[in-house]
Amino acid sequence: MGQLVFFSGTMDSGKSTLALQVDHNHAARGRDGLRFSRSDRAGTGVLSSRLGLRADAVEVSDATDFWAEVVRRRTAGGRVDYLVCDEAQFYSPEQVEQLARVADEMDVDVFAFGITTDFRTRLFPGAARLVELADRVERLQVEALCWCGARATHNARTVGGVMVTEGEQVVVGDTADGGVRADVAYEVLCRRHHMRGLTAARAGAGELSPPTLDLAGD
Repeated sequence: MGQLVFFSGTMDSGKSTLALQVDHNHAARGRDGLRFSRSDRAGTGVLSSRLGLRADAVEVSDATDFWAEVVRRRTAGGRVDYLVCDEAQFYSPEQVEQLARVADEMDVDVFAFGITTDFRTRLFPGAARLVELADRVERLQVEALCWCGARATHNARTVGGVMVTEGEQVVVGDTADGGVRADVAYEVLCRRHHMRGLTAARAGAGELSPPTLDLAGD
């Protein structure tokens, strides 16, 4: 039986690098697979890593049907032994269910990679469904670091250099070609600094004063 595995972590934890490595390892053993991605920072139809590694991929859209995609390729005489699905947090819950069905009924291994929560610390619907359905959820062992050196646990969005906690859940930025929104960037923070909205830029500007305690009643 195929398996559905979800590899999760914050940005900068090596998800896309691992996705490319998993694809390489399976292909090296004679298995035939497909790479999928959605809204990759490097553009359409590509799976890329911040280390500079990249490979062509099938671009996922709202209309993508993973079950139909595998059926079409197998009907045409192709082999599909596994799927590597990057940026899986952007998939719809229905698409995640299609991936589970592909694993269960077609004996295809599905390896999904993505972050679990958005810049508001809310679960992405696709990531939530993966946590609910996956045979196992693997937390990436490479720890991303906040600017302060602590383990980064939250993804932050900045617009014009200022951290924001409201807006559309999915906005592509911080890309090689300027992105859909050139003024949008992302960074990872520890919970403490995410709660305070204290980004690396603000820290660099000297905004490091600790919170004031009201001791008037003591």
